[in-house]
Amino acid sequence: MARHLHAFSLLVPDYDDALVFYVTKLGFHLREDIPLSEDKRWVVISPDRDCETHILLAKADGPQQDAAIGNQFGGRVGLFLHTDDFHADHAMMLLAGVQFEEDPRHEPYGTVAVWRDPFGNRWDLLQLKD
Repeated sequence: MARHLHAFSLLVPDYDDALVFYVTKLGFHLREDIPLSEDKRWVVISPDRDCETHILLAKADGPQQDAAIGNQFGGRVGLFLHTDDFHADHAMMLLAGVQFEEDPRHEPYGTVAVWRDPFGNRWDLLQLKD
């Protein structure tokens, strides 16, 4: 039996603002954008065309979900964007206006730098050691 994580949801305040950031600025791929109702859509993105794990952008609905935007991981880094060219991606992200919390650092597992998306979610840009 083959299994993999297909998708996870990420609460955002607005679908289109999230698409501008992830797709236009960072170059993520829009996989699906299907209207489900007047104000709800099935919006799926991925960092690369060949990814098996996708992000479902979920527009927050109500005060409880609004309060969770940017804090879905309790203030911790909860998202890890792997790259095979840390320096190129880091430079591209800086040019796109991504706010890094720190300079790149070297850890026993690889090169990493923490950044935030415009909604407050903390990410690692990560290149693992071979």
